[in-house]
Amino acid sequence: MAQGPRKQIGTILLEQGRITKAQLEEALGIQKNSSEKLGAILVELGHVTERDVLRAQAEQMGMPFLDLEKTQVDEAALKTIPSNYIQRYNAIAVQRKGNRLVVAMSDPTNVFAVDDIRLMTGLEIQPMLAHPDDITALQRNVDGGSISDDTLATALQALGVGGGGGGGELSDTALTMSTGADEDIDQVRALAEEAPIIRVVNVLLSTAIKERASDIHVEPDRRGIRIRYRIDGVLHERMHMPKYVHAPLVSRIKIMSDINIAERRVPLDGRIHIRHENKDYDLRVSTLPTVFGEKAVMRILDQSTALIGLSRLGLYPDMQAELERLIVQPNGMLFSTGPTGSGKTTTQYGILNRINSVEKNIITIEDPIEYQLPGISQVNVNRKAGLTFATAMRHFVRQDPDIIMVGEVRDLETAEIAVQASLTGHLVLSTLHTNDAPSAVTRLVDMGVEPFLITASIIGVLAQRLGRRVCGNCKEEYAPSPELLARLGLRLPAGQEVHFYRGRGCELCMHTGYYGRVGIFELMVMNEETGDLIVRRAPLSEVREAAIAAGMKTLKLDGFQKVLDGTITLEEVMRVIFTAGSVF
Repeated sequence: MAQGPRKQIGTILLEQGRITKAQLEEALGIQKNSSEKLGAILVELGHVTERDVLRAQAEQMGMPFLDLEKTQVDEAALKTIPSNYIQRYNAIAVQRKGNRLVVAMSDPTNVFAVDDIRLMTGLEIQPMLAHPDDITALQRNVDGGSISDDTLATALQALGVGGGGGGGELSDTALTMSTGADEDIDQVRALAEEAPIIRVVNVLLSTAIKERASDIHVEPDRRGIRIRYRIDGVLHERMHMPKYVHAPLVSRIKIMSDINIAERRVPLDGRIHIRHENKDYDLRVSTLPTVFGEKAVMRILDQSTALIGLSRLGLYPDMQAELERLIVQPNGMLFSTGPTGSGKTTTQYGILNRINSVEKNIITIEDPIEYQLPGISQVNVNRKAGLTFATAMRHFVRQDPDIIMVGEVRDLETAEIAVQASLTGHLVLSTLHTNDAPSAVTRLVDMGVEPFLITASIIGVLAQRLGRRVCGNCKEEYAPSPELLARLGLRLPAGQEVHFYRGRGCELCMHTGYYGRVGIFELMVMNEETGDLIVRRAPLSEVREAAIAAGMKTLKLDGFQKVLDGTITLEEVMRVIFTAGSVF
């Protein structure tokens, strides 16, 4: 008998009385301009909890929701599935009933995981949906807590590597491995493929994802290894490991990213794709030979971030409306500018996601491709094969494109081809490294682009920074020092009560006072007056003044507005916007 169509999550939550019809319509309205799932939107709006959504998903799947906080767990069953399987599939056994094993999973529809666990245990598997955090908490009980130097030492001693705890004297074996001798490659490879070092790497990755890190730094020094995570744009030291872990640890990372482990003398790049808690992540791996051995940095790319809507970048409604007016133009160039790590690529992907449709042919050339977008033709730069931004752009115009995205305009050749493409009926999106929006014009002039071509092709420039959000869980009011206000040149509105906020520090934000990031923006729209100034090669200050007179809100003003809204702190505005020699 054929089953009818599955009920939607929103319908189930409505029937359960968890949400009202108005709340459902509000979430559906947001979903139209976003690729996020309805359940996640409802959670963000505060209408339901994650557990409410999971219960609805369980009903949708036709299986029970297993609340591990209220479930009697069989201690013997917990140890049925090894740690590496628990980590790989985010699944843990909680009860055994004869030949049947009840397994709590964050994704019980993963038939490959169910089959793998069935083959490994020899038991019939009954998968049930559970909260990922509950599974992680149970796993910690099985593993005996978070990883420490002693745990690492025990794990690596199981590999036959000598040495004591973190920072102790190295054994002869460990010292030989760290020299990089060719005859030890096979030994290092064998160690890197053993279960303990695999578990260490898995813990590093899962912890980084849980703590919302964007990068993992594995840094060797004379006596050990330092592990640092970049969270909300700032590096935090997370742990130290003994020196003898270095060779197998880096080799394991290189094996996962398909990098030659025998080559340690030159910088190397690779990529890892992983699935963690039902989400896809790409890790961009870079290794660098240092005096104490190879340093490895892994950039974590959450694939769902690519589909973020423009409404969630931090744009105020008036600026977002102006930007949306620009991105539907049939031709012209729109630049995103800012330093490395300011969120330019995320903004570009947000724009592409907003204008992507069946009627448009969109092609991108990137170095490298960070996120894969459905319905868009993406090309990776390959300099060894002669595929650069400029050569790709020449061929793009023969592909009948409507919209072209160039990862970055780095030279005159690329700039000129991009300008010509915009003048011949294409919308061109790209990025530049400049401090503010008006500086993009002078950068192109410095490259050698004729000013009249700049005014004819550019329709707008969006400058941006990323500031850390005040943690909403521990947000408190405070009075900033008069010295800081004077230093920033902030004049408070006369007769108006102004409130400033900061994070006190709590478990959620790991006692930093910040949780997540928000964009600070400056949008310069090209008009006749600024165009005339550019053609006359007027000083940058005059171009900036004309843009402000035409209604451009500067980065400084946008940042201060977010301070007054309680979104970020004055210190964050100072940190991310004000640089030596900058004029805002």
